[in-house]
Amino acid sequence: MKSKSNKIDKPTIPNNRNFFEDVFDVVRQIPKGRVTNYGSIAKYLGSGLSSRMVGWAMNASHGVKPPIPAQRVVNRNGLLTGKHHFATPTKMQELLEKDGVQVVDDKVVEFKKRYWDPEQELL
Repeated sequence: MKSKSNKIDKPTIPNNRNFFEDVFDVVRQIPKGRVTNYGSIAKYLGSGLSSRMVGWAMNASHGVKPPIPAQRVVNRNGLLTGKHHFATPTKMQELLEKDGVQVVDDKVVEFKKRYWDPEQELL
């Protein structure tokens, strides 16, 4: 968008730190054995086009206290697209399996059955 001076205005971006904390709060509420996706968290937080920022928050979540179960956030098809941001390439799957979620070929088995929708669960 151009202002009167013909300069392009930068879009307003939510404060990353506060947005990340909001994402962390949602992710901490995902029960063991369930998963959600980046877009659903963004939509719940009122920023439906910010699924990529949710991913950034998950990448930044390792080492945060209290812990963030980042393994429970996958892409909209149930794929473990964030697995490369864990300590090892298999750690995300290992953590999901510890939670009781079966993964085959980097994809959550029965994704629709395991899907946790924050808009429905966090009323």
